[in-house]
Amino acid sequence: MIASLRGALLESSPDSVVIEAGGVGYAVTITAAAQRALPPLGSTAFLLIHTHSVQDGPLQLFGFVEAEERRVFQTLLSVQGVGPKVAIAVISSLPTGELVRAISAGDIATLTKIRGVGRKIAERMSVELRDKIGVAGAQANQGGTMPSGFVPPGRIGEVHGALMALGYKPSEFDAVLSKLDETQHLAELIKQALAALRRK
Repeated sequence: MIASLRGALLESSPDSVVIEAGGVGYAVTITAAAQRALPPLGSTAFLLIHTHSVQDGPLQLFGFVEAEERRVFQTLLSVQGVGPKVAIAVISSLPTGELVRAISAGDIATLTKIRGVGRKIAERMSVELRDKIGVAGAQANQGGTMPSGFVPPGRIGEVHGALMALGYKPSEFDAVLSKLDETQHLAELIKQALAALRRK
């Protein structure tokens, strides 16, 4: 199984790239976030990889820039009817925090706006992933911490979704999120949150 790729970026399109590693060019389907993070053609690119195989079919590679994005992708694949192309479309269409909110709240209207997601698949996603990917619904209280189950808006919400995808529970990280500065980049916020959780 290929878990990551590092090599020269030979080709790039809106949803795929070719990366040469060890003299071999690997075609990789990527998310919108991965596309935005790519270096110029000819430069060295690095992607985390999910290797997807089907019986009697070729291996398919799917690329991500962050581990939590790959984990959300793999969680989506556990839903009946959600294949890798649909999972990529879901991740590329919604920020992690908004995806967590839509699934947790059973927001079928938002989910069915995603290419390849019909009503039945949206309902399955909501039912099957609600406990895996987050629980939403409450509003923040005035004390500065977030009540259990609340998915905050914006960049902090994306950190919330990333931590859920990594297996953390809201009760473990709600207090950490309330101390983050949303003006910082997402990667830095996730790094700070994980560091704070490790110190606990």
